[in-house]
Amino acid sequence: MSKHTLVILAAGMGSRYGGLKQLDKMSADGDTIIDFSLFDAIEAGFKKVVFIIRESFKDDFKKIYDERLKGKVEVEYVCQELDKIPAGYEVDSERVKPWGTGHATLMIKEVIDGNFIVINGDDFYSKGAFKTIIKELDNLDVNSYNMCMVGYNLKNTISENGFVSRGECFVNEEQELTNIIERTHIEEVDGQIKRKDDNGNFVSMSQNTIVSMNFWGFTPKYLEQLESDFKLFLAERSKELKSEFFIPTVVNNIIESGKGAVKVLTSDAKWMGVTYAEDRPTVVSAIDSLKEQKIYPKNLWE
Repeated sequence: MSKHTLVILAAGMGSRYGGLKQLDKMSADGDTIIDFSLFDAIEAGFKKVVFIIRESFKDDFKKIYDERLKGKVEVEYVCQELDKIPAGYEVDSERVKPWGTGHATLMIKEVIDGNFIVINGDDFYSKGAFKTIIKELDNLDVNSYNMCMVGYNLKNTISENGFVSRGECFVNEEQELTNIIERTHIEEVDGQIKRKDDNGNFVSMSQNTIVSMNFWGFTPKYLEQLESDFKLFLAERSKELKSEFFIPTVVNNIIESGKGAVKVLTSDAKWMGVTYAEDRPTVVSAIDSLKEQKIYPKNLWE
């Protein structure tokens, strides 16, 4: 049986959403989006889950998920806080937010001893994606820097209610990632999907562009590289009040160094997520439909 771990990025404060979207109920049955990722991951064979959260809402998470997951999967909670950085580095007194998804993932290093996946807590990924990636995790040598990811068609990941951030993926003929560039502003403009460049100008993107939704498969060696790269990041950019350390930055570094490769698995599923409060009705309707079709049971945890 698989011993792989599901890691959920859930430390965000939901500034664009207007609240703690990770725990917002998306159905009359009280389901969160995280519930569906958990359900799908357990069904696929994951045996452990690690929530990356904040101390300020740790009790809220435990109150919900300790009960729901009891006897179903091993559960750990780790907290991403602004001051949880390597010794010898200082936090600027004016900085408000932690250091991004790379920093968040570094919080799990003491509770991971095998291959693992990392996902967002506010994205719905689909059953097939979990079943696909766990098979690939079985093929990853735990002592290697090789990785895998599930990519989605850009057209299936756009919000109707504002811009989104996505990692644009460049893939070779062997279906390996050659580069990933974080695009922090993508939206539909006059019927076309466009991103803003560094100068704030809109640039068109193909609707079939493969993008990352932060659905990564890693070995523990990734965490070693992550820690090393984060120290370099802090040395160079810790004084920038809004600088962020992203998961794909370390992925690119591993690719460029030749240490490892990333197998790109693809999904044609349509994204569901709650970047904005206005996204919620669409997600609620879609979840209702999935339950009506009996793709999911009415009560996930009975």
